[in-house]
Amino acid sequence: MTEVDRQIIEWVEETPFVDTHEHLIEESQRLSGEIDRWFPCDDWSYVFSAYVANDLVVAGMSAADQQGLFGPGVSSDEKYRLIAPYWHRIRHTGYAQAVRHTIRGLYGEDDLTPESLPRIAEKYRNTVKPGFYANILRRANVECCQVNSMQRIFMESEQPALLTQDLSILEFCRCSPHDFVRVEAETGKSAATLDEWLGIIDFYFAAYSSKAVAVKCQIAYSRALDFAPVAKAHAARLFLHQVGKMRHALASEDLKALQDFLFRYCVEKAGQCGLPVKLHTGYLGTCGSMQLARVRDNAADLCRLLQDFPETRFVLMHIGYPYEQEFIALAKHYPNATIDMCWAWIINPGASVRFLKEFLLAVPATKIFTFGGDYVAVEPIYGHACVARRGIANVLSQLVAEGWVARQETPDLIERIMRGNALRFFRMNNDGLMDLPQLSARTG
Repeated sequence: MTEVDRQIIEWVEETPFVDTHEHLIEESQRLSGEIDRWFPCDDWSYVFSAYVANDLVVAGMSAADQQGLFGPGVSSDEKYRLIAPYWHRIRHTGYAQAVRHTIRGLYGEDDLTPESLPRIAEKYRNTVKPGFYANILRRANVECCQVNSMQRIFMESEQPALLTQDLSILEFCRCSPHDFVRVEAETGKSAATLDEWLGIIDFYFAAYSSKAVAVKCQIAYSRALDFAPVAKAHAARLFLHQVGKMRHALASEDLKALQDFLFRYCVEKAGQCGLPVKLHTGYLGTCGSMQLARVRDNAADLCRLLQDFPETRFVLMHIGYPYEQEFIALAKHYPNATIDMCWAWIINPGASVRFLKEFLLAVPATKIFTFGGDYVAVEPIYGHACVARRGIANVLSQLVAEGWVARQETPDLIERIMRGNALRFFRMNNDGLMDLPQLSARTG
């Protein structure tokens, strides 16, 4: 390691991240111990539940064993017995490395072993106390998080300065029975016609657009991103078939048309409100169900959307992995396309290093955000930030060593890609929304 490498590492370590994507549940729920789908157990195994769970299944763990590992009322010793045969198989993946950094940084243990387990379990319990979200994020050098709540369409957070919020539009355009039930449960409103449903969408935007940092949609989990224009009259007829008086399920092509209309309506509303549109792209965080052909077409499918809404800012998430090269091309070509590396560092750290290096040599450096943990639990954000910092330092060291970037240029570049871009793009700081803040001055 050269002196320049050490200096770059120091700059990266001391620069705070603005975290552009999490799914954190509220701290009060963690403190209450209230169990639900997103908080299935209140013990050390919860730190391992996000994403590591998928690697464990792919490595051979049965569904029954996974249920025991991440369920309530199972002893620590039994949980260790369930995870131990598979832990050594996955411990070098990005998912597992983030957790290993977490237990090292938060609990002072090098790894999960029979000897360290009781100490990890005790330190987990001792950590979960009022203020622990802010404490963990401070230790991770993360100044604030943007949260896409999985529990509400818009979460009125108890910590709005620390956990700024996205407005989810998935429930407005997917048209599943679950979505209509969820909206009615939150608002007391139901819709029998398309106009009534659009009125509900308008209600959410009116109530929350001034509080939200962006709108978010992960509809790519269930369909392609090829949203075509659809006449309102046609969409109104389809809506009646899906949820109105006629009430029978639409054929796939008709459901797509209805979703197309509603998604584009939401995008137009977001643009009118000045809100960026965050879109899931690329790899799916599940096991055994991904249709890779559809994932492969994400970038190509987005071209029409970027062209049809040139004044709307789009945030394309997760670098489109494993088709990240196409997303470099999108960001280079379309002024309204920005790339978010959230989640990517732990999907594949090596691919993320290659991506960031090539991105910075092809695209304006203002068009990328470099960190989002994408977790429901707060603890692994610490470890994910460690992985991301290592990758960013690696990239900058390569660029300087190869003569692509001058050493004296690196401090400002680091500040920009780790926090400045997000602060400017989302017009926010730790006190809430604001106009373009100044980047902190630092010289080489």
